[in-house]
Amino acid sequence: MTSQPDQDLVLARRDGRVGRITLNRPRAINALNHAMILAVRAALDAWEHDPEVAAVVITGAGERGLCAGGDIRFFHDDAKIGGAAARAFFRDEYLLNHRIARYPKPYVAVMDGLVLGGGVGVSAHGSLRVVTERAAVGMPETAIGFVPDVGGSWLLARAPGELGTHLALTAGRMTAMDALHCGFADHYLPSERIAEFTAALAELEPVEAVREFAAPAEPAPLAAQRGWIDHCYAADTVEEILDRLLTAGLPEAKEAAEQILDKSPTALKVTLAALRRARRLPSLEAALDQEYRVSSASLGAPDFVEGIRAQVVDKDRNPRWSPAGLAEVSELDVARCFEPPVGVPELGLA
Repeated sequence: MTSQPDQDLVLARRDGRVGRITLNRPRAINALNHAMILAVRAALDAWEHDPEVAAVVITGAGERGLCAGGDIRFFHDDAKIGGAAARAFFRDEYLLNHRIARYPKPYVAVMDGLVLGGGVGVSAHGSLRVVTERAAVGMPETAIGFVPDVGGSWLLARAPGELGTHLALTAGRMTAMDALHCGFADHYLPSERIAEFTAALAELEPVEAVREFAAPAEPAPLAAQRGWIDHCYAADTVEEILDRLLTAGLPEAKEAAEQILDKSPTALKVTLAALRRARRLPSLEAALDQEYRVSSASLGAPDFVEGIRAQVVDKDRNPRWSPAGLAEVSELDVARCFEPPVGVPELGLA
């Protein structure tokens, strides 16, 4: 099987008043590699000062999703040999996330199907984010021994109550209505109207197109569970969160505890610390700087490689975490993940 040429993985073209970016790797649910990150950045750079381009819209090729995240097989292989290429990927990815968040023209993201990890990074920082009933939005990093990044810690930390903590620790996915409620999207767009909506952007202002094609949002399923979620996840440690979940007497809380117990103990503790710290940070830029330190540390830790092996490479779904228990992960171990990476320049956005 021949691989798809890098230049075909992102399609960028002008159409009327809009610049169109299409992530074009449908067989991999448009998973991002380094060349794709650079291609999206190049398109944004080219259109920023083009007077003919009034807005940018990003979509994903195929029917399965906008983007299922980063190419994690690449991370697995590169982390085993030191992680230099993966670290360079993270640097350019986070710089792109920042570029999107501060882009001076409207940036419209169509969040249809899977929108996970890196897919959140290229969409949820946009100025106008539409989500369809087919969307499954999430930051699943703890499932592979990693920590929410691409500005995800910033978004999760600002979700209502403790919903972000719940989603981060369980690696849960949001429905369209949950994504709206948690601040990851702005408008609900029925999937059958995507083609009309994106075509209209060639002539209409994005807000006008949304007014014409969006539909009213319904109540978010997660909103109805705020009571037990806010109580259980307000605890100061992962251990206490689990204790509250297991003694809440609710099947939903018990299921959440079981999901958390499957995850990397180190990733859980670092994720909780990252979200708590992100609440106190002044900006997305500061959060991305923090995420770069944490992701750099994760590349040198065993659980990232092991988590990808278990979920994606061997697919035995039986990761052997190291250390294996929460009690073995000390506060010092967690604190080290937030230190500047040795011998590597900081991201430096803030």
